[in-house]
Amino acid sequence: MITTLAASGTDVGNPAFNIAIFLAFVVVTMTLVIRASRTTKKASDFYTGGGQFTGPQNGFAIAGDYLSAASFLGIAGAIAVYGYDGFLYSIGFLVAWLVALLLVAELLRNTGRFTMADVLSFRLKQRPVRMAAALSTLAVSLFYLLAQMAGAGGLVALLLNIDGKVGQSIVVAIVGVLMIVYVLVGGMKGTTYVQMVKAVLLVAGAGIMFVLVLWAVRGNFSQLLANAQDMVNSSTTKGVQGRDILGPGAKYGLSGMTKLDFISLGIALVLGTAGLPHVLMRFYTVPTAKEARRSVTWAIALIGAFYLFTLVLGYGAASMVGPDKILAAPGKENAAAPLLAFELGGTIFLGIISAVAFATILAVVAGLAITASASFAHDIYASVIKRGNATEEQQVRVSRITVVVIGLVSIVLGIMAMGQNIAFLVALAFAVAASANLPTLLYSLFWKKFNTTGALFSIYGGLISCLTLIVFSPAVSGKPSSMFPNSDFAWFPLSNPGIVSIPLAFVLGIVGTYIGRNKIEDPAKQAEMEVRSLTGVGVEKAVSH
Repeated sequence: MITTLAASGTDVGNPAFNIAIFLAFVVVTMTLVIRASRTTKKASDFYTGGGQFTGPQNGFAIAGDYLSAASFLGIAGAIAVYGYDGFLYSIGFLVAWLVALLLVAELLRNTGRFTMADVLSFRLKQRPVRMAAALSTLAVSLFYLLAQMAGAGGLVALLLNIDGKVGQSIVVAIVGVLMIVYVLVGGMKGTTYVQMVKAVLLVAGAGIMFVLVLWAVRGNFSQLLANAQDMVNSSTTKGVQGRDILGPGAKYGLSGMTKLDFISLGIALVLGTAGLPHVLMRFYTVPTAKEARRSVTWAIALIGAFYLFTLVLGYGAASMVGPDKILAAPGKENAAAPLLAFELGGTIFLGIISAVAFATILAVVAGLAITASASFAHDIYASVIKRGNATEEQQVRVSRITVVVIGLVSIVLGIMAMGQNIAFLVALAFAVAASANLPTLLYSLFWKKFNTTGALFSIYGGLISCLTLIVFSPAVSGKPSSMFPNSDFAWFPLSNPGIVSIPLAFVLGIVGTYIGRNKIEDPAKQAEMEVRSLTGVGVEKAVSH
């Protein structure tokens, strides 16, 4: 029976074996989560793991949070099909990480407690700013979740030979339910442990594939590129045949508009990370700034190594699997890495690498869910609805309810987004983060005159403009690759709106600040925030000298 299953559909692996590996991973991680839940007693435990993690532990968890399914499946697929233009994603993600660190990471950690809204509202009027920041956090988290869910659907469909939309939709629903359970049971501690395990597995798995691909060509990278080009030249897929995989322009060089689209994508990727609430929240899970810096060092090493691996994996998939087979598989481009694993090591290796990709998806969605729920409970419920009078028990209870709601919404959206390249979907989340969050964060940290009106203009202006342009872009309708391929209401020509919405948010922040300049803000709070952000006073543990 098993061989029949394996031989049908896409002829990849053994579905029964793949399911067994998935279940083994879920059992191991669930055990970790249940153990963590025993020490999750206070709100700070649920949101930040009690700030008890060491630098290296948090470094692995940050890498686990940042290296999403988009990094592994989406980028490898984009390089395999588009060559150089796909590689630009990995450059964008890596540079973006460095921008986030240099600009905001430490200052943000020193100022806040649990969420990004803590920082934004520190010296401004609490309720309106918290509301705005929480809504933008929820929007970014939902977009990111959507990408991960779509990836999960495509991946598991490939492994279990599920071709139909209904089967893939069931898979997305199962991932959503698992995510809800992880967060409800383990809180931030459980999620962090899952992310650490996943980071080790992902970097190790990608590293082994990297070595095997180079081994296959005796370490001759030029030969690998030549083989990949030969496969592309012999392709029968329209638009792929004859493509120069080493030259730019396969995806973004077709016209002036696609070139502009690429610039927009680059801006969104590089600036978006510094506004991603689930990555920034990770800096609150360590006790001191020294440990925060150590965690950054570890994260850079892991993330940098991983993106180096993706280059070889992408071209390896192009040369050993070929774009035709990749585009014909369920999940399309997202199937490149699993198909390469099958070519390199057969059924067992495919099962292991796929379990790693599955772990990646689960860990990232759990991190996103806890960030979004913390933002709603801590910022909207406790600060806006209850006006600061909510107990910690009430906050955690609301947070848990929010996780369930977010999980259900992301399942529905994930089903709608199946078939899209998930690196592209993540780039949209980055555009929302860079438009709604980054200008306000930078102004709050570095501009003394910045006020509440400026913050509201910047957040809402960036968020609404970005979401509006996405809805009316080719990403949603008007193209065969759109979410709604049979409809056409796209009047905005670019797939990524970053080039319009990000500068607009910065400008609106300045305009709003000057409109509201007569409303006096608290200068003492501004001074306190400046001292805190630079020194960490108030958030640090005492250090023995």
